[in-house]
Amino acid sequence: MEKQKQQPTFLDGLTADLGGRKSQAFFAKCDRYIPWAQLAASLADLFDDSDPARGGRPHYTVVTMLKCLLVQKWFHLSDPGLEETLRDRLSFRRFVGLGLSDDTPDETTVVKFRQRLRQAGKMEDLFQTSLTYLSQAGLVLQEGTLVDATILETSRGHINKEDGASTRDPSASFTAKGNQKFFGYKGHVAADKNAMVKDYVFDTAAPHDSVHADQLMEKETKEVYADSAYRSQEREERLRNRQVQSGILHKRVRGQAELTAKQKEENRLWAGIRAPVEHVFGWMAQMGYVRVRYRGLTRNALDFGLMVLAYNFKRAFSLIAKGVGTILAPAA
Repeated sequence: MEKQKQQPTFLDGLTADLGGRKSQAFFAKCDRYIPWAQLAASLADLFDDSDPARGGRPHYTVVTMLKCLLVQKWFHLSDPGLEETLRDRLSFRRFVGLGLSDDTPDETTVVKFRQRLRQAGKMEDLFQTSLTYLSQAGLVLQEGTLVDATILETSRGHINKEDGASTRDPSASFTAKGNQKFFGYKGHVAADKNAMVKDYVFDTAAPHDSVHADQLMEKETKEVYADSAYRSQEREERLRNRQVQSGILHKRVRGQAELTAKQKEENRLWAGIRAPVEHVFGWMAQMGYVRVRYRGLTRNALDFGLMVLAYNFKRAFSLIAKGVGTILAPAA
């Protein structure tokens, strides 16, 4: 059953206007533009509260825990860092729905909630619910797909001299970029020309970027853009058969000394069109997300999905400020 929120105290009233102005303004946007109730509804069966007589330890509301997870992404907070911030900062505490007399979710509570999400396979439901809402608001363009990927490294581990055991993450793998080798994972995204993420895939690092390209392009009916790593004769033919315009950058083929003048001009044009997709990974890097936090593919896939979710809403705020879309009133 859900934890019962304490009634607001006199002290809650006195401190209602306290907190950093920037964080308060940001959280006001979050509550105005993010459909928390709809997101929570997509996770309705995470907890079985159908029989209050069953007892058990009360849990925080799904909305409170979702807000906690997204606050972590927006402010680059670890689990201990989130707990400390919620104890220390009034505006953060109010945003997630905690009064001064309420218990604070500790790091174990956050870990267990993420575990529930992962084991129930709910990240896709959560993302699709958010995408439907943002699309209906006119913030996600239905035509035009920009594809890109980023490497997210992890420790290469070490060998224990005594027993030969390795601390290396067995799910991670090596990849090369230029003359450098990297060990970890890759996040792949399909974005629109507004730099909103429409789809994503998370995988180990070894598969070539193009392996997931067709999946990320399959819903597109008009045009796709990507760098030259995604170009192949087979993919170009598949796109032509679907009557989808290819804006995948040209690369030299065997025996070709240099690109033709037309190819160079098309590359220049297409590179400008595909540039918005780089905003996605640029924002993630700005938030400190250049390495994975966890061991294992499924844990890191969930973390990447939460990062994409946080990015899309933050990006939506910027688009709304520019007059793009007509945001819907979130359901209460």
